[in-house]
Amino acid sequence: MSHTVLVTGANRGIGLECVRQYLAEGSRVIACCRHPEQAQALQALAEAHPSTLELVALDLSQPEQLEGLKAYLGDQSIDLLISNAGVYGPKGLALGQIQADDFAPVMAVNVLAPLLLVQTLMVNLSRGAKVALLSSKMGSITDNGSGGSYLYRASKSALNAIGKSLSVDLADQGVSVALLHPGWVQTEMGGPNALISPQTSVLGIRRVLEQLDLSNSGRFLNYDGSEIPW
Repeated sequence: MSHTVLVTGANRGIGLECVRQYLAEGSRVIACCRHPEQAQALQALAEAHPSTLELVALDLSQPEQLEGLKAYLGDQSIDLLISNAGVYGPKGLALGQIQADDFAPVMAVNVLAPLLLVQTLMVNLSRGAKVALLSSKMGSITDNGSGGSYLYRASKSALNAIGKSLSVDLADQGVSVALLHPGWVQTEMGGPNALISPQTSVLGIRRVLEQLDLSNSGRFLNYDGSEIPW
């Protein structure tokens, strides 16, 4: 039986690299992004892997689209769910500049959407499935020594709380959950001065997920497997 991986935010950066690497190891991949018809790299991968890569339109800022994803999947089983899609929000906002309207879009995509995604696809998760929630070290309250980045930090801290609860509530289903910091990665969000490539990040993430089971579910981990303080 083939191993099925579903990835959100699959059109670029870490998500796209997840698609590449899991296809290369022989997995069947369901790649979700807002506009797959405009995602040239994904389209090229789909042409090269017509039997193992499926492209699905999904805008996680529109929760009603999750029902469409559920209908598309039907009774298909998911062995690995990678919730990667996220936004940073307005950059460079200092204390005194933050507006109420800035907050809701970041929380909707980074916090509510992953929760609703897992909730919607819970029945599709196979016994022993794994859920990877892409968090960030910036969500660590213990590690915050520089302040700022209020919206992004808050969203990732909240995501960590959700992931911990999911690890408890999904344990009876045999599903394990990891909160993963991918590193400072050379992506559109991370910028060109970031320390590692998407290839290095995803290779590390895959190694961490290979070791994930119910005994270590619910932890906040770096891409190299080291634990990050809450």
